[in-house]
Amino acid sequence: MSTPPIFDADFLERLEDLFIWRRDVRHFKTDAIDEELLEKLLKVTCLHSPSVGNSQPWRYVKITDPVRRDKVKKDFEAQNQQALENYHGDKARLYASLKLAGLTDAPVHLAVFADIETERGAGLGQATMPETLKYSVANSIYTFWLAARAYGVGVGWVSIIDPPSVTKILDVPENWELIGYLCVGYPKEENETPELLRVGWQDQGAFDTFIFER
Repeated sequence: MSTPPIFDADFLERLEDLFIWRRDVRHFKTDAIDEELLEKLLKVTCLHSPSVGNSQPWRYVKITDPVRRDKVKKDFEAQNQQALENYHGDKARLYASLKLAGLTDAPVHLAVFADIETERGAGLGQATMPETLKYSVANSIYTFWLAARAYGVGVGWVSIIDPPSVTKILDVPENWELIGYLCVGYPKEENETPELLRVGWQDQGAFDTFIFER
């Protein structure tokens, strides 16, 4: 039987700092990320993220083809323009001023898919909640995010894209479903406060508004 490590007070405080400083990055430096570091982050993610029935359904696709990257960027621009039409007045002006993706400058693009037909795990835990397969992939993205932040690398999750279009652009198997598109690189600026709070898009919800008892 393995002996678990002891997480002392200093570690716990630094762990909370990691959660606080894990920001959604949209402003990237163009500096390349060392390939060995990227491989290490992906290895930690793929081998140690939790998944329903140990199904490990995540499929990480690194997009290096400039043509494909440009097509994804154009899809984002089209979807972002369409999203802008849902807002009016001051909210529309504020939305239009936001930088909502780092697709141009981020040196690494990762598309993260769920293999919804994976045989790993033999379907354990999915009979009543099949969506847990996708939740597992989302968990893996958070694992990658925290690991990257610990090494000073930033991550931005681009959600203003059309999943079927991006899936077609990347030419992946039909049974793979897009869960997240990530921009990865070194942040241009560091701030512990989320950007949407800083620009006044919304305030931070109070802790007690999220907790309930029954």
